[in-house]
Amino acid sequence: MATILVADDEEGLRSFVAEALELSGHTVVQAADGEAAWSLLRRRSFDLLVTDLKMPNMDGMTLLSKVADEQPEVQVIVMTAFGTVGSAVEAMKRGAFDYVQKPIESPAELRLLVDRALERRALLAIRETSAETEVRPPLTWGAPAMASVVEALRKVAPTGATVLLVGESGTGKEVAARTLHEQSERRDGPFVAVNCAALSAQLLESELFGHEKGAFTGAHARRRGRIELAQGGTLFLDEVGELKPDLQAKLLRVLQEKTFERVGGMQTLDADVRWIAATNRDLVAAIGEGQFREDLYHRLAVFPVKLPPLRDRLEDLPDLVEVLLGGIAAELGRGNLTLDDAAMKRLARASWPGNVRELRNVLERAAILADGSTIEERHLWIEDRDAPPRAGGAVPLRSLEELEREAIVRALEHVDGNRKQAAELLGIGLRTLYDKIKRYDLR
Repeated sequence: MATILVADDEEGLRSFVAEALELSGHTVVQAADGEAAWSLLRRRSFDLLVTDLKMPNMDGMTLLSKVADEQPEVQVIVMTAFGTVGSAVEAMKRGAFDYVQKPIESPAELRLLVDRALERRALLAIRETSAETEVRPPLTWGAPAMASVVEALRKVAPTGATVLLVGESGTGKEVAARTLHEQSERRDGPFVAVNCAALSAQLLESELFGHEKGAFTGAHARRRGRIELAQGGTLFLDEVGELKPDLQAKLLRVLQEKTFERVGGMQTLDADVRWIAATNRDLVAAIGEGQFREDLYHRLAVFPVKLPPLRDRLEDLPDLVEVLLGGIAAELGRGNLTLDDAAMKRLARASWPGNVRELRNVLERAAILADGSTIEERHLWIEDRDAPPRAGGAVPLRSLEELEREAIVRALEHVDGNRKQAAELLGIGLRTLYDKIKRYDLR
């Protein structure tokens, strides 16, 4: 249900509208004029404003303009007297969702209009957070190591419990988070993901909480944060172990109080989200080292789930490869891509320290190198990072130049000296490759 503000200087009409909407389960706050309404809007978060156009202190048109400029996510329905429909049309041009004529004869008509406005608000929020995504594989195709994970997610999904997903990088923690969302009661709400390791502390704070205009240099307009955009849905905090201490404290407060403020703002907003966090770090060890708050850990780890690495669930490999190749083929504008038997056997022998993410990178490079639709073993370039140490002690350290030179030599050998393909394989420009060949005297 929504939080609605009703603004009208006629107490009888204001109470009538409030009662009609409260009977539908909404939370309704009343304001006797436009100035009181604007004061409430600046202090609290509302989904919808129902306002009269003619009010003392601040009229409805001025109130609408302020809302449209500073809180465009709030939907507005204007109430207008018979004979002043022209004013209502002008209000819609300024951003109002719709209007209703006074006297309001049917509460059912008003409720229907409110429902439509709230549906529009939800659609806009989903559109703001949605993005084109690649083909996403399911959690598993029956690997025994995944059976307990699937069962745990099935049981916790319908609840509102906070879930902490633990696993190595690339094991599919976001896939698991999206699965939880899709199986939850919030499935019709937005799914919003935040990578806590991808942004600086200041940018991440603004990304999470949003900011007000003028909150810091470059804040030219109000911006809603990810918590606000995830209202009614799920917020996924990826790499939560990378949060700086001050942000850990602020996040803990949100989890405890279920409220927050935008950066530079005074308005208290509700955090109506389902929390899912993920990490590839040992947070218990991080607590012992003073790098992670123990109280925040216990708030996040209400229901911990550990995802096994790809090397422990190789039964999923053939089907996983098929799904990943489908997405890669679509991105490259190619037809169906397949692996021959030797290539599949080579994939099965790898240890995959980078897990599914590493597997996808290997397949994408191979697809670029393959001329036809079949990927052969010679197209695969898999780094052997799990070789045992040399006899007599640890592997000696090598300089970055030595490692770079070796990588270029291996890439050139892998593609029979084709420099364009070698550059693509290494992920660098062709001119850069030529410069490095000259630098390392690899003629």
